[in-house]
Amino acid sequence: MGIYTVTGLNNYIKNVLTSEKALQQIWVEGEISNLTKHRSGHYYFSIKDESSQVSCVSFRSTNRKLKFEPEKDMKVLVFGSVNVYTVRGQYQLQVRDIRPDGVGELYKAFEQLKKRLEEEGLFAPDHKRLLPRYPRKIGVATSATGAAIHDILHVLQRRYPVDILLCPTTVQGEASADSIIRSLELLNRTDADLIIAGRGGGSLEDLWPFNEEKVARAIYNSRLPVIAAIGHETDFTISDFAADVRAPTPSAAAEIAVPDRTEMVRHIDALRQRMESALKNRILNQKKHIEYLSGRISPDRYRELLNQRTQHLDEVTYRLTSRTEYIMQTKVAELGALAGRLNAVSPLNTLDRGYCVAQSDEGGTITGVIDIEKGQSLQLKFRDGCCRVEHKENLDEGC
Repeated sequence: MGIYTVTGLNNYIKNVLTSEKALQQIWVEGEISNLTKHRSGHYYFSIKDESSQVSCVSFRSTNRKLKFEPEKDMKVLVFGSVNVYTVRGQYQLQVRDIRPDGVGELYKAFEQLKKRLEEEGLFAPDHKRLLPRYPRKIGVATSATGAAIHDILHVLQRRYPVDILLCPTTVQGEASADSIIRSLELLNRTDADLIIAGRGGGSLEDLWPFNEEKVARAIYNSRLPVIAAIGHETDFTISDFAADVRAPTPSAAAEIAVPDRTEMVRHIDALRQRMESALKNRILNQKKHIEYLSGRISPDRYRELLNQRTQHLDEVTYRLTSRTEYIMQTKVAELGALAGRLNAVSPLNTLDRGYCVAQSDEGGTITGVIDIEKGQSLQLKFRDGCCRVEHKENLDEGC
């Protein structure tokens, strides 16, 4: 039994696999996952089914011949040969051809849920809320150790420093959906002005928690506006459609959430310059107008016009005073006439002619003997005073 170096072992395994003819021309069916399109023109991805996956590499020479553009989650048939990448000791499928074979199951589930929630109104534009223009505190629901929070903090520090309230969130794995919902609930109880929820890039499986219905409903029911910042620019999730604003990346979410202080300073300076310019122009125009008036009206002419206006004002004042006195005299005369007419029918004049008014002790006026009882005390009101009498008897009508 010999002793192998790591490189020697990997080369040996590679020779074994490449010498097996059955593995050199093989078709594999599965879904594309973790697709990376390198700038060199090579494609690196995995082919997976329900329980396994295998790494694949498709070189630029093969990719040029493809009649379609491979996409992640696309169900395909891959033709190639099994090989070993000895640098990592990883066996992989070296692709020679790719053919589409339907839509991936996860993608179909995504489309079905998207359609149902859209019909229910969770993506309606009239439900989208405007973001505050100048937020003071921003809540962030993401991993405390991921790249997303570092990107967000870096952008905010550069553009518009604000208070950050981080709610550490599990964004990948079986418990991640419940963790996202819990973070949204906690942040909605704070004094934050808005929420950024998201994570960095990943495969469809990695991003799947943000495609779950309960997460989309939690975003929809959030009291605070929510910016969804999930994955890369080409990644779309159900949460993106349910959020008030969708950002292509976490860094872009930070840029959307706050204004740029550099732009604000530049805008304020521009407004200041415009105000100064407008004020200078206004003063200059008024100065020119005064100079024009000074040239058109001499001091003597101005004094003459002022005297005429003063004389006219005196005339108007005199006429107003005279008219007011005339109206007052007329009203006093009318009032005297009305007072005379009222005095003519006054009961006091009747008392002056020798009559009196009989009243009971309760103050009621007695108009006939029928209202008086024998022995009743009466008050008689005369012109110059009152007296009290006692009723003894009724006399005849003609007394």
